[in-house]
Amino acid sequence: MEYRNLGRTGVKVAPLALGTDNILNPTPENEARRMILRALEAGINLIDTSNSYMQGEAERVIGQTLKESGLRDQVLIATKAHYPTGPGPNDRGNSRLHLLRACEDSLRRLQTDYIDLYQLHRPVFDMPIDETLSALTDLVRQGKVRYIGSSTAPAWKVLEGILVSELKGYVRFVSEQPPYNLLDRRIENELVPMAQAYNLALLPWSPLAMGMLAGRYADGALRPEGSRASLRGGIYAERVSPRAVQMGNRFVQLAREAGYDPAQLAILWVKDQPGITAPIIGPKSVEQLEHLLPVLDMTLPEEIRAACDALVPPGSAVANFHNSAPWMKMQLEVGIDHNA
Repeated sequence: MEYRNLGRTGVKVAPLALGTDNILNPTPENEARRMILRALEAGINLIDTSNSYMQGEAERVIGQTLKESGLRDQVLIATKAHYPTGPGPNDRGNSRLHLLRACEDSLRRLQTDYIDLYQLHRPVFDMPIDETLSALTDLVRQGKVRYIGSSTAPAWKVLEGILVSELKGYVRFVSEQPPYNLLDRRIENELVPMAQAYNLALLPWSPLAMGMLAGRYADGALRPEGSRASLRGGIYAERVSPRAVQMGNRFVQLAREAGYDPAQLAILWVKDQPGITAPIIGPKSVEQLEHLLPVLDMTLPEEIRAACDALVPPGSAVANFHNSAPWMKMQLEVGIDHNA
């Protein structure tokens, strides 16, 4: 396996990261523990989580698993803060007050002295970024955080953080975690070129487009049983549209005709796109994880890349995986293309 640099740091990460949004919802704790250990055994060394996943319970499961296994020093823990952790007006956001509290809570649940990558789960636009970066810098200098990053932010907001850090001597972002898959390629327009220019790691989430690229929606249903759209509804269901399902099923056909498993090819496509460090996979079981692990050693052929570009052109989208980011104003056509 070829490990990749985490942005401009000297840290090496596997070309896939383990996402944990499914821990306890729906993955049972014992199965989640087995998934974590199997991922580490396979060479995956970045586990991504958040203090908002099951109200922090995902962090607890990760922390207990790593403590009992003695493998803490072999893994990079990436967690996030931003979303509400309580009912109060200061129990959310990217303020110094909230981030310092949230970090201490995450450290306790993870049963660790430090967080390898501490990320802003979403940007805040009505507060100077100086306050946020100052707080994150203090956490790094205190040894509680090693590196900092952001998630689902526009290119200009990430770049603002980088430039303010350079100007004021704050710790600099090393990564951004955007939504990215064949059905929503909009980050290719600005975020990817910016990340390449400033040597920023990209850790995309939802490379399978919630299963639309894995054949989960083959019968055309918008909420098949067991899917995130059916289990969680809300913002998850909003990402599924007739047009997206149609294009996802065309990709599934393309993959199978080329001799590929659709889920593996969907993740491979993201993994081998320019500027990408490691897509985040979110299996619900050890069996699903085993199915995706071969992608670690696979390479995307140029003819398959071209076929995917013909299906959904670079920089375009047929699904809206930025629907939890109000700054993305692009409206998408959601109807079925009967000429496709």
